[in-house]
Amino acid sequence: MNSNHDLAALVGRILLATLFVVSGIGKIAGFAGTAGYIASKGLPMAELLTAATIVVELGGGLAIVAGWKARWAALLLAGFTIVASVLFHNFWAAPAAEAMNQQIHFMKNLSIIGGMLLLFAHGPGRFSVGRDAG
Repeated sequence: MNSNHDLAALVGRILLATLFVVSGIGKIAGFAGTAGYIASKGLPMAELLTAATIVVELGGGLAIVAGWKARWAALLLAGFTIVASVLFHNFWAAPAAEAMNQQIHFMKNLSIIGGMLLLFAHGPGRFSVGRDAG
């Protein structure tokens, strides 16, 4: 790869990871609210799931930014996003007034999953701690 590709890979990793890093930090600050939202969806052990979500989002996001084990972090975040999409953005079961908003979030998540799968397939690029070893 040339340096333009490597720079694009770095910027792409940072942009992909920003959502997860910011979201993870927000869940720390709003732990009780996040746990309440998870519980409202009927999921058990909401506090434990909130803590696990913070670890996945923040840890996975930072790993992708650094390029450390980025392929595996991308695969983890792709799987996490699939689960979150089905559980929290299930537009097919949403009331009509919410369906379009939930569909937009679901489709956005499909794009994020696609980006994560590309990162898994092609690696983090040269400007990374992992040096494509992933």
